[in-house]
Amino acid sequence: MTELPTFLATHPDSILVDITGTQGSTPREAGTFMLVSQTTLWGTIGGGQFEFMAIRNAREMLAGTGGATTMDIPLGPEIGQCCGGRTQIRFRRLTQPLKNELEAKLAGEIERLPEVLLFGAGHVGRALAAALAPLPLSVTVVETRQEELTNLPVQTTTRLVPMPEALVKDIPAGGAVVILTHDHALDFLIAREALERTDLAYTGMIGSATKRATFTNWLSREGGGEGSWLERLTLPIGGAAVRDKRPEVIAAMTAAEILTALAAYRMRSSS
Repeated sequence: MTELPTFLATHPDSILVDITGTQGSTPREAGTFMLVSQTTLWGTIGGGQFEFMAIRNAREMLAGTGGATTMDIPLGPEIGQCCGGRTQIRFRRLTQPLKNELEAKLAGEIERLPEVLLFGAGHVGRALAAALAPLPLSVTVVETRQEELTNLPVQTTTRLVPMPEALVKDIPAGGAVVILTHDHALDFLIAREALERTDLAYTGMIGSATKRATFTNWLSREGGGEGSWLERLTLPIGGAAVRDKRPEVIAAMTAAEILTALAAYRMRSSS
């Protein structure tokens, strides 16, 4: 999707469509918004017939041929949807203050995104960065090799450091660590730093059952290896439900693991 500032700059005459209220089962929650120009869209308020109705209304406003400033849409058989709830929508033509408000809102949302650090930008690291790029996450790829920090999504932050394990202590609580380096010894150092913390949502490492056993022995020799440490380690990442070792498949399965772990952490933190 086009970045919001780019859309605002290239489509200055647009309608802001935002959900102001919901009742019952609905595709998206209050506060969700999209932008509609005469030729394109930014974002979504949930899709389906009710979004089509909203887009049509917005474009009527842009064309000066009508269009309501608010709509209250039942999401039932009368419009060919089966959610069963209702959604209230507001329509506002973009002004500079409204653009400033949207950019400030987006900046605030970005600051609150969970931090995900990928240690290693090999085949799986790059595939995982690509899989995570469209998700509501702040992703950083950490490498010791400059040449590997290429062909990554533009949304991805990169860090070139000689001692990646030193970055673990600075990850905000509730973040995620995925360890995918080219060096098992480095993997183990990063994992130990991550597992010493109890406030990370996810710590995962690429590998196998054999690598897990090797790491367990190494951790024991290094004076670590408490049972709770290993319980917090996902190794191998990606699970065993899909037996496919292609990087893109591992990345897709790992992305699902990360999202699940982050959601579980938020639930624990709010209870």
